[in-house]
Amino acid sequence: MKTVQAWGRLSNAEHQVIPLITPSHASRQIRQGTLPAIAHGMGRSYGDVALNGNGVLWLTTAMNHLISFDLTTGILHCEAGATLQDIHRTLIPQGWMLPVTPGTQMITVGGAIANDVHGKNHHAFGSFGDHVLYIKLLRTDGEIIECSKTERAEWFYATVGGIGLTGIILEAKIQLRPVQSSWIDAETIPYHNLDEFFALSDSSEPDWEYTVSWIDCMNGANAKGLFSRGNLAGASTQDEPAINDKTFPITPPVSLVNKLSLPVFNFAYFHGNSLKSQPQKVHYEPFFYPLDAMHEWNKMYGPKGFYQYQSVVPKQIGKEVTQEMLNAIKKSGEGSFLAVLKTFGDRESGGLLSFPKSGVTLALDFPNRGEKTLKLLNELDHIVAQAQGRLYLAKDARMPRSLFEAGYPQLNEFLKYRDPGISSEMSRRLLGA
Repeated sequence: MKTVQAWGRLSNAEHQVIPLITPSHASRQIRQGTLPAIAHGMGRSYGDVALNGNGVLWLTTAMNHLISFDLTTGILHCEAGATLQDIHRTLIPQGWMLPVTPGTQMITVGGAIANDVHGKNHHAFGSFGDHVLYIKLLRTDGEIIECSKTERAEWFYATVGGIGLTGIILEAKIQLRPVQSSWIDAETIPYHNLDEFFALSDSSEPDWEYTVSWIDCMNGANAKGLFSRGNLAGASTQDEPAINDKTFPITPPVSLVNKLSLPVFNFAYFHGNSLKSQPQKVHYEPFFYPLDAMHEWNKMYGPKGFYQYQSVVPKQIGKEVTQEMLNAIKKSGEGSFLAVLKTFGDRESGGLLSFPKSGVTLALDFPNRGEKTLKLLNELDHIVAQAQGRLYLAKDARMPRSLFEAGYPQLNEFLKYRDPGISSEMSRRLLGA
């Protein structure tokens, strides 16, 4: 048995961890093991989607081979344990990049598919699943299902965003996109209220592929922030930056994100980055993955961990709902440093349980202060439910079942494809098994 935590570090449950060595051996390993279990990759989901306390985890990180890559078409065939970092550091020098990447590259392809992750360019390229061409899926009864958008498509769309409950993803084929360099032409623009944010978002999306903003949510509806936008740069002779190997050194006895530090952090971050608002060339790693610059940064929240909370609400009421959420945060006295506000494009992901849809998404982090924090999250739940929004399963650790069922209307269709030999702490909380 081994203690395994999610990225939010909210629990310390022991698990029996079984490394899946190769796709060809996985079926035998699973048949010889104990059920139910759940696949687990790099452990970057914030909540309980890939946890199975006092039960079995199938660790997929050894299945990390890039099986083949076609330099002409850009089609990558890889095992599910390959990380986005593996792919980018191998193939960007060859002129190819993943079309969609989230805020960390320390995740596996299997995890990216199971959570149908999104990035800064949803309005242009949709979510990760939009670029997956093929999935090889292992059921716990030994059946192998090979599916795509045209062959056994019902299994494909249940598995994309299916939080690992349809089977173990063994392999995938992904359509990459051509790039001329590893650099981004980027700029950061300060904004001082939500009206300015939405004006920047609307004016930027036609011409800028990547758009996202950090928001200071300490001031309620009068929130200011930093709007970042970028496009892939052309060919460049700039030297590649040194690879970061810094690690957050300790777990402090209390969260470093607190009432005293947050105003200082937010003030310094806003004004420091406002001074850097001129256009610049940025390497793709700090542009896409700023938090990856410090390994194990989640330790800064102390031994009790933290909650991540990401919602999406309809665009036509997005401003009003965001204001209401920010006012609730201010009133509570809680605060978030890693707060991100952006808009999703007018497209909905195909996955039956995929999170992205047309609307406004706000992602927040809150140090775990027990009942006080949970009270605020319950208030935010109410606001999201009233707006007919949904929460992101990859980040959730405590959503009530009623909000899950209301936010994911294709749930009953999805349940037809559940593997009875797979269970997680999230599935037991939200599905009862």
